[in-house]
Amino acid sequence: MCPSERRGDRGYATAEAAMVIPALVLFAALLVWALMAAAAQIRCVDAARAGARAAARSEPPEVVLAAARSAAPEGARVAVERTGDLWRVRVAAPAPGPRALSVRLGAQAVALAEDAGEGQP
Repeated sequence: MCPSERRGDRGYATAEAAMVIPALVLFAALLVWALMAAAAQIRCVDAARAGARAAARSEPPEVVLAAARSAAPEGARVAVERTGDLWRVRVAAPAPGPRALSVRLGAQAVALAEDAGEGQP
């Protein structure tokens, strides 16, 4: 190839990089957001389990809520209820990151109360 034919290809690599780099940055940002959301979901599961364990031990409601909230992600809502012999703890939290990518995370755990079945033969 003579030098005059190669001149027409100048700048193509720069133009292609200018198109690809923003897409790669967006893809990397979405991956980081997905990892942060997965970590927050795991924290919701852990918080629900911690609250259910505390409730099953017949801890006071304040202790149950404190146990769940200490393991929950920031901004999480915790609900505790007893139905028969079962304690149910629900944890709901917004996903971290921009509000445009808003996803609601949540978990639920159920535990049998220690005082269940007392007084039965």
